Order: sequence, then C-alpha cells, then structure tokens
Amino acid sequence: MNVLVKEPRRLESYVYGRWVPGTKDGAELRDASTGAPVALIDSAGVDFASSLAYGRDKAGPALRRMSFHERAAMLKALGQALMDRKEEFYALSSATGATRTDSWIDIDGGIGTLLSYASKGRRELPNTRVLVDGDVETLSRDATFSARHILSPLQGVAIHINAFNFPVWGMLEKLAPTLIAGMPAIVKPASQTAYLTELVVRRMVETGLLPEGAVQLVCGSVGDLLDHVDGQDVVTFTGSAWTGRKLKTHPAIIENSVRFTMEADSLNASVLGLDAGPGTEEFDLFVKEVSREMTAKAGQKCTAIRRVIAPRAYCDALVSVLGERLGNTTLGNAADESVRMGPLASLAQRDEVRARIRDLLADAEIVAGDPDKPRVVSGDAEAGAFLNPVLLYCDKPWQAKAVHDVEAFGPVSTVMPYDSAEEAVDLARRGKGSLVSSVFTNDRIFAEEVVLGMAPFHGRVLIGNRTSAKTSTGHGSPLPGLVHGGPGRAGGGEELGGLRGVMHYMQRTAVQGAPTLLCAVTGRWVAGADVRRDGEHPFRKSLAELQIGDQLVTGTRTVTLEDIEHFANFTGDTFYAHMDEEAARANPFFDGRVAHGYLIVAFAAGLFVDPAPGPVLANYGVDNLRFLTPVNPGDTLQVQLTCKEINPRIGAEHGEVRWDCRVSNQSGATVAQYDVLTMVAKTRD
Repeated sequence: MNVLVKEPRRLESYVYGRWVPGTKDGAELRDASTGAPVALIDSAGVDFASSLAYGRDKAGPALRRMSFHERAAMLKALGQALMDRKEEFYALSSATGATRTDSWIDIDGGIGTLLSYASKGRRELPNTRVLVDGDVETLSRDATFSARHILSPLQGVAIHINAFNFPVWGMLEKLAPTLIAGMPAIVKPASQTAYLTELVVRRMVETGLLPEGAVQLVCGSVGDLLDHVDGQDVVTFTGSAWTGRKLKTHPAIIENSVRFTMEADSLNASVLGLDAGPGTEEFDLFVKEVSREMTAKAGQKCTAIRRVIAPRAYCDALVSVLGERLGNTTLGNAADESVRMGPLASLAQRDEVRARIRDLLADAEIVAGDPDKPRVVSGDAEAGAFLNPVLLYCDKPWQAKAVHDVEAFGPVSTVMPYDSAEEAVDLARRGKGSLVSSVFTNDRIFAEEVVLGMAPFHGRVLIGNRTSAKTSTGHGSPLPGLVHGGPGRAGGGEELGGLRGVMHYMQRTAVQGAPTLLCAVTGRWVAGADVRRDGEHPFRKSLAELQIGDQLVTGTRTVTLEDIEHFANFTGDTFYAHMDEEAARANPFFDGRVAHGYLIVAFAAGLFVDPAPGPVLANYGVDNLRFLTPVNPGDTLQVQLTCKEINPRIGAEHGEVRWDCRVSNQSGATVAQYDVLTMVAKTRD
C-alpha cells in the first residue's frame, strides 16, 4: 500500500557525519500514481568541499585498514540488515510508480547484489589489503630483479550520480564494488525518487556497520561538488547522454584525469530468429520477453527492449500477438495488487516520453496503444503519470533515422522487419552501441552469425531458446557477475562484472625490485625471495606459526619403468607415450617412454606430505599445473615446497595456504610446477 503522508517529508543529506536539511523550501516530489505530495528536496547549505574532504580523511583510511575479507563481511552484515527492513522500503517504493514486482527488481535486486559482492569478496579475493595482478615478471637472469603488478585502493572518494528508475539497486550495485575495493562514496540520487534512496541510507547509517563517512548522501543538486575532485576520485554517472557528456567534460574532471564511467541512452534491440516463426517455442518466448521488457518498471529500464527486429514474414503475426498482449495489461496505481504496470515516475517523465513518441512518428506508425488516453483501473488518471504501452511499426528501418536515434524512456518499442541475418545485425548496430541485445533462435548457425556480428556494439548479448527458457534471467536483468555497460551511445563504461567492478576503484601499479622486497609488499612469495628452513616440516605449523617463505626440500625418488607400467595399468591411462618405446621416440617431444604427468604429481605428494594428523586439514586442489620437462625411467625426482600465501578465514578456525611446488630431476631441471592449496588450522590443538 502507499505510505500515507500528511505533510511532505523534507529530505536531508547525510554529509560529514550528520544529517543536514536544505536551507531553502525545496522542490516538491509527488506520488506517481495519485499526485499526492511525498517529499521536499533541496541540498542548499551543504558544504560539498567538506563532504569530499570528510570522505578522504575520515572514511578512506578506515576502509583501507580493513582487508578484503573484512569489507566483505561488512557488506554481508549490511545486506542482511537491509533485507530485514525491506518491507519498509517496499511500502515507500509504490510512490515511485513501481508495482510489487517492479520493487522486487529494485529492492531485492539491489540487496542481492550487495550480498553477491560480499560472497565474491570472501571467495575470490585474498584476506589482504592489496591485490596482485598477473604473474611475476623476471627482469634479470639471476632473479635478483623482478616486477609485479599490484592493485591498491584509490585514496579519494567515488561520486555516484544515479538515475531515477532504480533508487535502491542503482545505488547498491555501485556501492558494493566501491566498498569492497576500500573506497568511500558520495551518493547523489535523481530527485524524482530520492525519498526512497534517502530512507535506505538512513537505515544503513543506523546499523552502525559502516565506518563513519563510508557512504554519504546528497539529496538535491550537487552544487560545486565536481569543482573539488582530483585524480584520486572517481565519478560514475547513470542518465541521459547529454547530461553525461556535460559532466564528463567538467574542467576539474578533465584537468585531473578523473576516472569517469557513464551509462547513458541505450536503444537495445531484440532479434527474432529466421527459424522462430509463429507456433515455435522461440516465437512465444520472444513475445513474452518483449512484453515484459516494455511493461516492467513501465519501460523505465536502461536495458529495456526499444527495437524489435523480426523477419518480415512474421511481423504481422508478431504485431497482432504483441498488440493483444499489451492491450490486456492492467494499468493503474502501483500499490494496487491487481495492477501489472504502474505509472511513470513523474508527470514530467510522462510528458517527455510522449514527446519522444511524436519524434518516432517521423519513421513509424502506432499499431497498439494510445499514448494520450491511459486506460487506468485505479489511481488518478489526471494527476498520475500514466501511459499505455505503445507499440510502433517501421516498415523501412534501413531508411529511417529516428527509430535508431530516439529513446522513449517508457513502455514504448518499435517493430522493424529484416530479410537476412546480415540485415538483422546491421539494424542492431544502428543503435550505435547498446547495453544489451538479445537473439531468440534455436538455430546454431544463425546464433553464431548474429551474436558475433552484434557483440562489438553491445555490452551483453542474451541468447534465448527453449532449452534455457525456464532458467534464463532474461534480456533486461544485469547480473553482479556480468559486465553492465556498453560502447558508443550507451556511455562506453563498465559496471559490475564481478571483480572487474572492484578494480575500477583501484590503481594498478607495476612494482619493481628484489624478490624479497616484492614479497614484503604483496604478501605473496616469489622465486628468488628469502626462504626459511628451520628443520620443522611446514605441515606441522599452524597459521599462527607459519610464515611466508617457509620451505621444505624433500628427499628423492627414482622413477622406474615398473612404476610407469603399474600406474598405466592401475589407472587405465595406457597412452602410447607411456607404453610403446618406438611410438614414443617418434613423438617430437620425447626421447622414449615417459612417466605420466599425474604420476609425477602423485610421487611429489609422497615426497612432501607429512602423514601425521596436524594443522594441515585438507588438500583442496592445485592451480596452474604445468609439466615442463619429460621424465624418463631412471630419472630422480625431488620437491621444493614453499609457503607462498596465507589467507586466514574470518569467523573460522582455519584458513587457506597456497604452496609453491617445484618438482625437479637429477639435473636440476624443473619437470613440474604448480600451486598446492590446503586448509590449515589457525592454532595447534
């Protein structure tokens, strides 16, 4: 139900550790369904330079003192706290025009992204404050001079300027990687729906989980905020291309080379395959997807389908089925549970969409939906920002301009025909870069041609067909592990993408020096760095005792022909290089029969493993296994095992230890090299 508000609430900004009301009357924000006043917004009186300084000086150092795992644990606790309060957010969300289903995308989707990054931070990042990027670069023959790339948090503030359509998800999907990276943020929500963002930030602050100043909020204009940014800050923007270009060319951003990422207009396309005619499962899936993308959030999604590209022979049937489906869409008050589509976010937004529809009429005709006479079942048809779903048809899209240039940011799509896969790709590309496209087909050849043709022009491509129908997340759903962004008119930026999103808020630095000092900086042992051999087997040491560089050099074991044949017969791996001398000699890589690679790994384990119960709890895998030199019968193996990296787990009695394992032969040549991964207790029993 709608929140009953007797007096519009005056929104406040949360800056330099306190809630600050605007000093002017402020603009009035109204319920999108009823026109009732909800809030007043104004940021006059906020000292933006002080806000930036507070984030840099107060929150930044506190976040950087935390490890990635500690920040991940913080995000998890924050996400759980917000999930417990989500019904309060749902109640207010209906005022934005969002139905319960729309609000789920925004609220549960946003909190889910927060929790997803918390999980990724714990699983995919080390329990350190610095990341290593790539392999060691050896810069000298004697290994006394090497280099490594590291990633460390930028020491400024991330300024997130967000759009009105997702007041919760739009904030949290940017905050999650920012905070994991160790950078504080200032959030500036779009005014139309800022009251929901402000409520969520209030609840975040109340949890006490965030370091002071880690998240600040500006309700209203950003004033002179961007005048004070420097090269350690980051600015992200979601909104119109015109506004994005204006911000991107701000003198301070240009002068200080401030990182700027933009998600802007996007004329996303969906292509119906030549094989997907009426009566096929793909045709039905396509109709459902286009309809859903037109009506979810009343089409106010940056990923919504704006251009519907279909084989000419199927267009009449498609327009007929789509028109009927859209005509049956119930339109009304977002708080009404019987309503499928709510209003646009504001009257101004409704008027903007109507104006863009008039622009599209230069190339297309309306085939379903009257943009001027909304059919509402509840809400105020005059005071509410209601708009029927509108479907247009452009018969000659390759001669048209408006349908490829104008985005009506609402429940509006244009159907356009094509005759070949090449034409479909050409039409999709005419959007000049989009966040997402989709292809509905069950034809492998068509899928390959169209996807590869469209990929350079899109940030994401979804292939829909009968096999993935039940599990697909759909055309319009950005996911935490996948890149969200697109080239060209879509802004040229990237968000999310798993750890790619985290690295946007970090600086990549090449560090050169002696291996021991590189080890000290990165917390990861590299060849040539100091080692410690104190006589005690490293597997007898708990995490409290183990040190980076602890090393074991084992005894030796000679590989016999009998060993090779036994291993072959025991495992069933009778590949000719192990069993046939003549065939093995004919192989360009071998001088005769050779030992199995996995036999080498097994013998190596027999050399370095300490069999008694102790701090090492389990071996959970190997990484980067390479076989470098063939092992022949009569060769003698020896192992050098070095503690490479230690990652204690927060809230657990164990942690992960990565060991550098090098297996050599009697000549000192490395025959195998890999990382051994073990679980080790934090203390001895």
